[in-house]
Amino acid sequence: MTKKRGRPTKSAIRQNIVELLNIFGQEHGYSISKKYQEIFPQVTQRVIYYHLRKGMDLKEFEISKIEKETGEFSWGSTVEKTYYKLGPNAQPKGDKRLKELKAK
Repeated sequence: MTKKRGRPTKSAIRQNIVELLNIFGQEHGYSISKKYQEIFPQVTQRVIYYHLRKGMDLKEFEISKIEKETGEFSWGSTVEKTYYKLGPNAQPKGDKRLKELKAK
């Protein structure tokens, strides 16, 4: 019997993002980060984006759409927002805290 090497593929942070997307449907990365930090323990945006990419590899998330938005941003006049939705391997369990956040 061979033992698997490396990090386990399960992640509490990624599971929380699955729960969030299960309640809110599709969201862009910054919105996911803001809603995540209202409910769950504080994590950096970098960690949220890491888990979105990792979840894409594991087919827990899919890209729903990509929109370009124009405006006055510190880095320029346009921004590209990538919207995520649940993928076929996502397994939402249901979280009461998120239902309360949606009711706000």
